[in-house]
Amino acid sequence: MTDAGERTAAPYVPPPRRVAGARRTPAGPTLDHDAPHWLRMFAGVSWRLIVCVIAVGLVFYATAQVQLLFIAVFLGLVFTAVLRPLVQVLSKVLPRFVATAVAILAGFVFFAGLLTYVGISVANEWEDLSVQFSDGLTQITDFLESGKLPFTITSEQIASWIGDAQQWVQDHAGDLVGQAAASAGSVVEVFTALALAIFCTVFFLARGEEMWTWFVNQLPARVRRSWVDAGGAGWYTFSGYTRGTVIIAVTDGMLAFAFLMVLGVPLAAPLAVLVFIGAFIPLIGAPSAMVIAMVVALAANGFWSAVTVGVGIALIGQFEGHVLQPLVMGKQVSIHPVVVALAVTTGTLTAGILGAVVSVPLVAVAWAVFSHLRTVDPPMGADAVDDEVKPVDEVAHVEEDGATT
Repeated sequence: MTDAGERTAAPYVPPPRRVAGARRTPAGPTLDHDAPHWLRMFAGVSWRLIVCVIAVGLVFYATAQVQLLFIAVFLGLVFTAVLRPLVQVLSKVLPRFVATAVAILAGFVFFAGLLTYVGISVANEWEDLSVQFSDGLTQITDFLESGKLPFTITSEQIASWIGDAQQWVQDHAGDLVGQAAASAGSVVEVFTALALAIFCTVFFLARGEEMWTWFVNQLPARVRRSWVDAGGAGWYTFSGYTRGTVIIAVTDGMLAFAFLMVLGVPLAAPLAVLVFIGAFIPLIGAPSAMVIAMVVALAANGFWSAVTVGVGIALIGQFEGHVLQPLVMGKQVSIHPVVVALAVTTGTLTAGILGAVVSVPLVAVAWAVFSHLRTVDPPMGADAVDDEVKPVDEVAHVEEDGATT
């Protein structure tokens, strides 16, 4: 027993330790947000969109600083997409590097033969063409002076315009020389980009899979599968679009060449090449080639020949859009025409002809990657989409009735 005056010592309890990073419990009650929920949600979405726009702007700015490099890599990917099926076939009987060299050499021979044929055709038809152009221009001048149009243009006015043009050339001769020098520098850049593109194509065709595997292995293991899926979807769309565009362009060029030869339009081969090149520029390429062909037919063979050429090339364009596009590309590239128009317009305003060429495949690849990685919610039915919108007071009245019942 202990004495009455003796107290028992309380056991020692160590104080609780503070853990780094632990949150303190607020002493007072939590404060509600002053802003409504819809405003806070809208603000959250807004700053995320601002960050995305800034990121896209930085990508465009960085691309503009190395535009030559971007063009070279893009052309290398285009050449790879076009030649890869041939390399796959040749690699079954030849080593990979030899199959790559044979495929690239075949591409060189094709384009060299095409340019040679165009040059020979222009040289052979030049004398007859000059006479036809002279006669055609005389017919056009006579038609403008005949008064059959709401306005009349005389030969004196035409001569005055030609004199003004000559005077303008003489006044701006220095500027034209400077632009010619700048164009010469652009030609050097074009050949540099082509050389770099061919260099990249060799390694993309010969060691492309090994290069992609090395890149994926540099990423964390948790994200490799997503990158592999996204890269596969993007390459499937890009290669399908590129090969399909080449097939369609060749078909359009051949049809235009046969059509112009039947009509007897001079320079059928160069005009067919213009149609071939125009197929690579969506929306604006084919009409531009058609206008040039109509001008040549007008100057050489008269008004009705130009009308026939315009109608025929327009029909070739309709055949391309309604038959060749679905047949060749299928479901590899499924972009709405409105999106194509917006992409081409944006690309043209941003980077000129280059932007018009690369905008559609870039948008197609971005949409393919997004569609492959996203999680799709259950779609809405047509009835839900077409529901009639009611006024606010009717909606509030219905909600009050539902609350009272």
